[in-house]
Amino acid sequence: MSDPGPEPRWLDDEERAAWRAMAGIVFGLPAALDAQLQRDAGVTHFEYTVMAALSETPGRTLRMSYLAILANGSLSRLSHVVKRLERQGWVERAPDPSDGRYTTATLTEAGWEKVVATAPGHVEAVRQLVLDPLSKTHVRQMREIGTRISHGLSPEGSCAAWPSPTSDE
Repeated sequence: MSDPGPEPRWLDDEERAAWRAMAGIVFGLPAALDAQLQRDAGVTHFEYTVMAALSETPGRTLRMSYLAILANGSLSRLSHVVKRLERQGWVERAPDPSDGRYTTATLTEAGWEKVVATAPGHVEAVRQLVLDPLSKTHVRQMREIGTRISHGLSPEGSCAAWPSPTSDE
């Protein structure tokens, strides 16, 4: 008979309640944000995230590989989404001028206008769903907690913030 190993570290009542609250957010918030963006702007949350990341970058251009990390999606998923955004005239792809092995995505002027038009509704949804129920202290704690959890998921913390790309991608 094989050794079952160490006893699992079961959650106590408080930990279980905290996990269930977090799981409710993890599953419920993306759906709520996606619904708002689809209803008000005709874009998915992932599409908006891609365009918003580009909008906050100098030249509104990023390598697709880096953009996939920022958008928390696979390169394949990003490629399909960028193709849809290209058809709308919001994003353009081109070979990276500094290294043709890479492809860049650039937010067009029409894409910039889409982000500008979409942002107020999205920010209001974020406020209503996430920030308004919290005190300033809770918001600071949430940032701290989110940063700690994000670093556990990805040592670079890429899902916690949109850092500037480095040249050694």
